[in-house]
Amino acid sequence: MTTILETHDVHVYYGKKEALKGIDLSFEEKGITALIGPSGSSKSTYLRTLNRMNDLIPGVTVTGDIKLKGQNIYAPQTDLVTLRKQVGMVFQQPNPFPFSVYDNVAFGLNIAGKMKRDELDHIVETSLKQAAVWDEVKDKLHDSALSLSGGQQQRVCIARVLAVSPEIILMDEPTSALDPISSSQIESTLLKLRTDYTIITVTHNLQQASRIADRTAFFMDGEIVEVDDTKKIFMNPAKKATEDYISGRFG
Repeated sequence: MTTILETHDVHVYYGKKEALKGIDLSFEEKGITALIGPSGSSKSTYLRTLNRMNDLIPGVTVTGDIKLKGQNIYAPQTDLVTLRKQVGMVFQQPNPFPFSVYDNVAFGLNIAGKMKRDELDHIVETSLKQAAVWDEVKDKLHDSALSLSGGQQQRVCIARVLAVSPEIILMDEPTSALDPISSSQIESTLLKLRTDYTIITVTHNLQQASRIADRTAFFMDGEIVEVDDTKKIFMNPAKKATEDYISGRFG
C-alpha cells in the first residue's frame, strides 16, 4: 500500500498549553481510519493539523512534519486553497451555505474558475450520487440547502467536498448531531467512498468505529496509545488503557 499522508513528531500548543505531544501516524491511500479516545484527548486538534485549519485559531503553534505525498504542508509556499481541496473537511454540525443545493455543491468549482454549465451539472449530479443523496434532492436542486433535513444537509456537505476531487476527506464526528437513521445513511455512504478516498474520521461512537474503520488510532491526553487494524484494537488491544476505554471502564 502507498502512504499518502504522514505526520512525524507533531506537537500543537494553544499558547503555552501542549495539546498534542508528538504524534507519529501515517495513512495509506484509500480506506477509513477512525480516531477514538475520551473527550479532551485532542483528536479534533490533530485532525485540524492535517489541512491547516488550526491556522485559523489565534495563538496556536504547530511543530513537527506533516507530509502529503512527500510534500510538507506547512512549507511557506503551500497554497492553502489547493491544500484544502486535496484534503477536504466535513464538520460535526452540518454546515451548508445559505444557497441552493446545486450552488452548495458547485461552490468550490466556481471558486476555481469558470466551467461550462453541462460540466458543472455533471459534477454536481455525480457528487450528490456519490454522497447517496441524489434521489432525495434531484427535484430540489434550486431550493435552499437549509430546507433539507439534518442528515440530507450533511450528505450535501459531503457532496460539496467530493465535487472538487479531494484525495483525503477529514470528518470531525460527522454523525454526532444526527438521528440514528441519518447516521446509518452516512455510515453506508462512507463505506462506499472508502474504495476511492482516504477518509480520516474522529468519532466518539465506538460501535461506529468498529463498523466502518479499517484502522483505528486510540488517543489519550494528546498522545497516541495504540494504532492498529480495527478488529485487533477492538478484539485484542495491546495496551491495557485501550482495553479499559473500549470496555467502558473510563471515557
